[in-house]
Amino acid sequence: MLKRIPNYIKYIFTNIFFLFVYIFLLRVLFYQFFAQLDEVSSSEIKTAFWLGIRFDIKLAIITFFPLAILVLIVNYRFLRNKFYKKFANLYLVLAYLTLTLFYLFDFGYYDYLNIRLDASSLRFLSNLQISSQVLVESYPIYKGLFGLLILCFLVYKLSKYIYNSFIGQKKIISKKIKAVYFIGTVLLLSYGIYNSITHYPLRWSQAFFSKKNSVNQFALNPVLYFFDSFAYRSEGVNMDEFNKYYPVIANHLNLPKDIVSFERKVTFDSTFTKKPNVVIVMMESVGVKPMSYYGNPINSTPKMDSIIKNSLSFSNFYVHKSGTAASVFASVSGLPDIETVRTASRNPLIQDQRIIFDQFEGYEKLYFLGGSANWANIRSVFQSNINGLKIFEEGSYKTENRADVWGIDDYELFKESNKELEKLSKENKPFVAYIQTASNHMPFTVPSEKESFKPLNENEVDASLLEKSGFKSVAQLNALRYLDFNIGKFLERAKKSGYYENTIFAFFGDHNTAMKRTENYTKEYDLNIQLQHVPFFIHGPEYVKSKTISKNGKLIDLFPTVASLAKLNHTNYTLGSDLLDSNAINSASFVYLKINGEPAVGVIQDSLYYSKTIVSKKSALYNLKTKDLKDIKNKNPFETKKMDSLLNAYYHSTKYLYLNNKKIK
Repeated sequence: MLKRIPNYIKYIFTNIFFLFVYIFLLRVLFYQFFAQLDEVSSSEIKTAFWLGIRFDIKLAIITFFPLAILVLIVNYRFLRNKFYKKFANLYLVLAYLTLTLFYLFDFGYYDYLNIRLDASSLRFLSNLQISSQVLVESYPIYKGLFGLLILCFLVYKLSKYIYNSFIGQKKIISKKIKAVYFIGTVLLLSYGIYNSITHYPLRWSQAFFSKKNSVNQFALNPVLYFFDSFAYRSEGVNMDEFNKYYPVIANHLNLPKDIVSFERKVTFDSTFTKKPNVVIVMMESVGVKPMSYYGNPINSTPKMDSIIKNSLSFSNFYVHKSGTAASVFASVSGLPDIETVRTASRNPLIQDQRIIFDQFEGYEKLYFLGGSANWANIRSVFQSNINGLKIFEEGSYKTENRADVWGIDDYELFKESNKELEKLSKENKPFVAYIQTASNHMPFTVPSEKESFKPLNENEVDASLLEKSGFKSVAQLNALRYLDFNIGKFLERAKKSGYYENTIFAFFGDHNTAMKRTENYTKEYDLNIQLQHVPFFIHGPEYVKSKTISKNGKLIDLFPTVASLAKLNHTNYTLGSDLLDSNAINSASFVYLKINGEPAVGVIQDSLYYSKTIVSKKSALYNLKTKDLKDIKNKNPFETKKMDSLLNAYYHSTKYLYLNNKKIK
């Protein structure tokens, strides 16, 4: 069988194999001399090795891929031409040399800082003379250079040997067979780079599967990780600006004034005899505008309407940024997503955070979603920060009928979640669970019938009423109705399963759905903050009374609020606050958005909304309760200055905590 394979194809895979072996040997060296895994379980080490092997295969293929394409194009001629031989030898010598230098710098970088080589390492180039001197004085550089020369010689010999081993084949194959080998090889190499059987490729975030940073660092491939982190090399904190506005945030959050510290210990004189369960439900694409409870003329959310009437709800609650990944990151980390280019969840430099979710001692911790946790690198946000977390995703459930790109639909997700929660309840194990829904997202996949739910047909919805409601289509309306049905059904299941009475349920929208401009929330629509205004309600008859609170709230307040309701002794290191704290005054909502295409930040307090663009520093102040869209900052200099200071305080404090809220090792 192998004899039938053309030698030029064998040449490609032989070189990839040797590259992989070399990269893997470098991993073994790191494991032997640098990785600090003494207190890591053998199962975690095995997982790290397996992930590392996958990363190493990916790097080996990427390294050889350009030369592989050349070989496939010229096929047999590649093994008969001296120019190609010299080119291949030079290419491979440079490839091995480059990889070796990367790993050597990585070893030194890790030895110095206990993190793998990333884009932030480029800061050492700002003072090249000092960095070079430290390098020469700390490591045997000259011996190392001699070693690199020997390596280049050995690689050259190996490259020549491999090339010469495949020269002899004389059998010529047809163009059709060549085409098959070309396509097959490209597909196989592409799959090796994709390196996954799921809908998401192998990503750096999968290396952050453990709360122990040392094992996560070992799983990474430094070359791939360096370039993954490169996009964030300029995402830092301006310490001058942070120090300038720290007194403002300190006053706002009641922090120490004399030192920089965001640490706030929250303790209770008495706790519940039986720990209450906590279930957090992220409702995909749900803002206040499409809900009938908040004035939408279509009866879009009858189940939620009735639940809110018997819950503690917040009418002026805003997420920070319009986007699911941004809201998941903010809700879990307690820090707003203010990344400009991509989401904070995708930034490998800010994954390590001290969060409240992790402090639910004695609780089973669970995360449920219908698709893959690799989406937007969300796995890292949860798994690297929450000890003992169990993730339930595609592949975890006994029955999986994939509805669309987002995995199983919300009905199945809530049903499967309930099974796990019921099991824990019967075992008398308290739990804190995060359920991420998805059916109310394009492509708005809903079943033709599900128990009492039936989607509305086009002819069942009055066209003028649909226009007045702001929904863009009946399909969009049906998706929200289906989510509403499933939330009602979930609480029914919880009652039957026996954990409803002892559970605090917190529901929030991750952002609003895209809607038409209507008479409701017109000003928010024009100011582009309609997408951030979402429902937040806490349901649990044993723990909260029915009440509507109009004070401003923000997504990062989620965990401080539910933790306090559960009387959980904890330490808050984040920018979030307990919305039920009677001592907290001057509450505000903090948003991140685009204004005329430019990144901007905004603060909402009571009826006032102040915004400011990040680059051009254009600012405006609006009264949300008046009908006219008029900038009133010049008429209100005191309020403008106060809100500008608070806005800057939130923005620069977020940047600071991204990099300075890491877990103490």
